Amino acid sequence: MSCGNHHDTNCGEVLANLYLFIDRELDDASRSEIQHHLDECAPCLHHHELDLLVRQLVARSCTEPAPQLLRERVLLSIREVVSVSDPTGRKAEPRVTETRYQGPLGGTGGVGPF
Repeated sequence: MSCGNHHDTNCGEVLANLYLFIDRELDDASRSEIQHHLDECAPCLHHHELDLLVRQLVARSCTEPAPQLLRERVLLSIREVVSVSDPTGRKAEPRVTETRYQGPLGGTGGVGPF
């Protein structure tokens, strides 16, 4: 995404790092660059404000622990991430294998990582 204006840091890079920015997981220099970009780029600032709003709504709405079945499906999906090595011994990109799960009423719930 680009707003069409020139910025020191491009919009795509800013949007890719918004969650890290929100969670304060960036170094001070990177945070400063993103803050400067947000100060001068209305479309990116809008995305940032939406992300903050979603975070607030989720935090307010998700006060209960996840159901045990969901937790088990997530853990199973994490375990099924497979690293494939190429002939040189370097690790290739991890991939998630397809998972079939049983729905709460006993039927097949479909295919997916969760």
